[in-house]
Amino acid sequence: MIRALTHSLPLQRPSRVPLFQRLATLHTLYRQRRQLARLEPHLLCDIGVTRDAAEIEAARPVWDAPEKWLVGNR
Repeated sequence: MIRALTHSLPLQRPSRVPLFQRLATLHTLYRQRRQLARLEPHLLCDIGVTRDAAEIEAARPVWDAPEKWLVGNR
């Protein structure tokens, strides 16, 4: 029973992205979210984002990013 269960679990490949590169990506995401929160209303309108949406995005934790945004997941 245990053997069958372990074979059915998906195996995750260890990430090969260097730690420094990951940290740099997370820092960039943090900076971008802070800048988004400070944009003036007419600039938010230009990019099609409401003030509420910008504040929600800026409040997200840095590790809460879509997989495709992170380095090494392209």
